Amino acid sequence: MAVRSLEIGPAGIRAARNIEILRIERGLPQRELAARVTALGRPMSNTMLSRIERAQRRCDIDDLAAIAEALHVSPLALLQDSHST
Repeated sequence: MAVRSLEIGPAGIRAARNIEILRIERGLPQRELAARVTALGRPMSNTMLSRIERAQRRCDIDDLAAIAEALHVSPLALLQDSHST
């Protein structure tokens, strides 16, 4: 079986950057955003969130949807070149 690459592509890098920008704009520490995501039923530690923001961990679609909900934006806003607040 072939091993799947874990390289994070351009959409993942954009999402990582947008998550961090929106979190900071809203004045949320990583720990608080991670707690909000966890409260939405998607367990996430602040370490996991930090790794997503630094593009060191892949963000799957369920993580992306929960993070977007916790930030009160659509998942599409996290994937676009420029975010809207």
